[in-house]
Amino acid sequence: MTGLLEKALERVQALSEQEQNAIAAQILESLDDEETWVRKLRERPELLRSLAREALDEHRRGETRPLDETTG
Repeated sequence: MTGLLEKALERVQALSEQEQNAIAAQILESLDDEETWVRKLRERPELLRSLAREALDEHRRGETRPLDETTG
């Protein structure tokens, strides 16, 4: 386990049971979502190519912004 994860879990331990369960549910949902995407892209490589083409087309049309401009 990484140091950052240990630090996060230490902070979570200080929360109420309800708050801990809410955070655990969010983590599990995020991991499930990631696994779903990985499986879909592995099973359908054309989907990844299509998404990449779409992203490049949007960039070429000037419809994208650098990531540092989108985060708060």
